[in-house]
Amino acid sequence: MSDRPNRDHQNNPRGGRPQRGGAPRRRSDHTDRDGRDGRDWRERRDSRGERGERGDRREGRRDERWGERGNRDNRRGGGGERRHAQRAGAERSSHNRSAPQRSGFREERINKRMTEPDLPDDIDIHILDPMVLQDLKVLSKDNAEAVAKHMFMAATLMDDDPKLALRHARAAKDRAGRVAVARETNGIAAYRAGEWREALSELRAARRMSGGPGFMAVMADCERGLGRPEKAVEMGRSDEARMLDREGAIELGIVIAGARLDMNQPESAVITLQRLNPDLSSKGAVNARLSYAYADALVAAGRVEEAKQWFAHADKIDEDDMLDAAERLSELS
Repeated sequence: MSDRPNRDHQNNPRGGRPQRGGAPRRRSDHTDRDGRDGRDWRERRDSRGERGERGDRREGRRDERWGERGNRDNRRGGGGERRHAQRAGAERSSHNRSAPQRSGFREERINKRMTEPDLPDDIDIHILDPMVLQDLKVLSKDNAEAVAKHMFMAATLMDDDPKLALRHARAAKDRAGRVAVARETNGIAAYRAGEWREALSELRAARRMSGGPGFMAVMADCERGLGRPEKAVEMGRSDEARMLDREGAIELGIVIAGARLDMNQPESAVITLQRLNPDLSSKGAVNARLSYAYADALVAAGRVEEAKQWFAHADKIDEDDMLDAAERLSELS
């Protein structure tokens, strides 16, 4: 079990759909599209802390302004208190209208919880990353524990039963819709289950809450899954893409190359990956994936002899045996 609920399912991004170009194909039967941005959680949390400090300062200035206005109104004979009460009443009324108090809301929430997937009794939520548990402390104790258990099950089932994993992730999101980590888990689970639209929506929501360039490769691959490869290419040109570290840039580049192949632009796919500087002396899982994707693009461009060299290199450094580079090389030979 990974120490984060979603890191297990971000280690093997695909640059393409099953049996199509631009993607390392896994030995697993499950469709695994893209993404390796879970490491951004801590960075995003730090940025949230900075925003929180700025927010506190803004709140302080706002309190000062209220105080000044109240003093002026009091000097005028107490009219300020009346106006302040009227404003407060209007704000409470507005809040009540916007709060989820519509008819049948409580029944709907109860029905959702009655249809949640069962949870084993022996789940130890402390296996989860401490920062995840910290994020859940905004919830009541019982609800936070239930959310953590559903997130644990979602991560555990991601490979073997992605549909059931998604049910657990949805249950966590329904209980904690304003917690970014719950939305992230739902988004990644939906992605692994092939629910591209849901995955894209949830990951966008998570990024609005937490900020940062995380999950770009996953989101770009969702665009491909929805038949919009041009949008994936656009994401590669965004300012956020320039914020990615090398590993994140490689993952996004693999997806963009796959999008180029979707658009029948093999030479553009080759150029996209060349910009990431593939190296025949490189090592590590991410470089194995880059070498594989580069070889796949070379095949699509008709450069088979070059492709053999890169498939051989991908197979050599694929220590976890996640790629089918040896089989691809055999096919070409």
